Amino acid sequence: MTTPCVSARPVGTEVPPYALLEPETGDAMIPALTALLCLGLSVGPRTRVQAGTLPKPTIWAEPGSVIPWRTPVTIWCQGSLEAQEYRLQKEGNSETWDRQKPLEPGDKAKFSIRYMTDDLPGRYLCSYRSPTGWSELSDTLELVVTGLHSKPRFVATPSPVVTSGGNVTLQCGSWVGFDRFILMKEGERQTSWTRNSKPAPSGGSRALFPVGPVTPSLRWTFRCYGCYSNTPQVWSLPSDPLELVVSGVSGKPSLLSQQGPVVTSGQSLTLQCLSDVGYDRFALSKEGAGDPPRRLGGQPHAGLSGANFDLDPVRPSHGGRYTCYGGQNLSSEWSAPSDPLDILVAGQLPDTPSLSVQPGPTVTSGENVTLLCQSWSSVDTFLLSKEGAADPPLRLRSKHRAGQQQAEFSMSPVTSAHGGTYRCYGSVSTSPYVLSQPSDPLELLVIGTADTLSPPQNNSDPSSASDHRDYTVENLIRMGVAALILLVLGILLLEAQHTQTRTPDAARS
Repeated sequence: MTTPCVSARPVGTEVPPYALLEPETGDAMIPALTALLCLGLSVGPRTRVQAGTLPKPTIWAEPGSVIPWRTPVTIWCQGSLEAQEYRLQKEGNSETWDRQKPLEPGDKAKFSIRYMTDDLPGRYLCSYRSPTGWSELSDTLELVVTGLHSKPRFVATPSPVVTSGGNVTLQCGSWVGFDRFILMKEGERQTSWTRNSKPAPSGGSRALFPVGPVTPSLRWTFRCYGCYSNTPQVWSLPSDPLELVVSGVSGKPSLLSQQGPVVTSGQSLTLQCLSDVGYDRFALSKEGAGDPPRRLGGQPHAGLSGANFDLDPVRPSHGGRYTCYGGQNLSSEWSAPSDPLDILVAGQLPDTPSLSVQPGPTVTSGENVTLLCQSWSSVDTFLLSKEGAADPPLRLRSKHRAGQQQAEFSMSPVTSAHGGTYRCYGSVSTSPYVLSQPSDPLELLVIGTADTLSPPQNNSDPSSASDHRDYTVENLIRMGVAALILLVLGILLLEAQHTQTRTPDAARS
């Protein structure tokens, strides 16, 4: 593992070990320290090692080797049951740092530090004495203290959402000007990587850490730290944690906005992620944002599982493209992404376009209609939005005509579904999710049907229409003749019945 880092401010006079160590019962008060990672250590002339006779001990720190400032830590050294004494040394110091008698059953000793300061980080190793002499030195334990500098910023590019088997770059940066940055992966074995910093384009310094390929079988949670090269074991506060979302192929959820895709600054906004799969948790991600996705537990929604993500009050920064994911608590894998949802924030540009309609606001079904959006401002895109529609607004590039920017939205032929209230907005391609003020509303009224109120809108010749009318007349004639025949048959039937009734009467007389 690469060497971590420390602070650029001058370190004070080294604190005597006994001032910070807790005494062990039955032993004299002597120093104890904390330890981290492993590397070589120089051994002073007083250290006598009888090589090859005793195995080297094992050294470790609890709760770990990366310790927040002014918190306790314990260093353990485990050797042989024959051990009579354990000794702790710090790299760069020829004298023994601390000595301890073994604890029962006798194969290890404990070195306790009451609280970590910026003088205690370093590389430690231990050894033990038995009746046959001193053991080999242990591997090196490197002890780090954190919290001496402000935390760095930590993002994932292009996104913290990664497909299974994909790669991502984690960027750790700061305005403080650290010489190095350290990336740590959380888990049972805290793996770390160290990189020298480079100037960031926006100022300060940063380091890039490529990660991948990622798999859903593991949890990918990271933090990063900054440090200076002259104090490599004194680190900054940890960054906010960043957990990668590893998306898979299970059924994608759906994402919708309860307020519609066009919102205004200050209003409430709720994005709803729903699925029929029965996911236990949901995540909402914004395209281009390196911040970790927002996560919520799943709740039942009318037979579906889902989560409501509240983004209120709306700010211009909320504009963007969103996707959501579903997942099960028993798995680290997430679903395939939902279809993207664009959220547009209106009222952020000073322009107010105008909206007109040709041939007019009241049209017959089947006609061709054009909505014209115009502006005197230098917008390069127009959007047409229908009130109450869940679909995203129509978007067209503007054209310069007669000193204005304009776009024509054609509807051919219109149907009753096109009726409603429309508004248009201006936008610029460099900020596609930020819109102008809306135009005045325009209500489009679609009446009748093409079959009853207007001639057929097709390219057939006139004779086809007359043929259609001729067939209708012939059918009416046939129906009339049939009715007449039935009427005659009915009269004949009644006459026959009446004749039969009179015949018996005449016979009796």
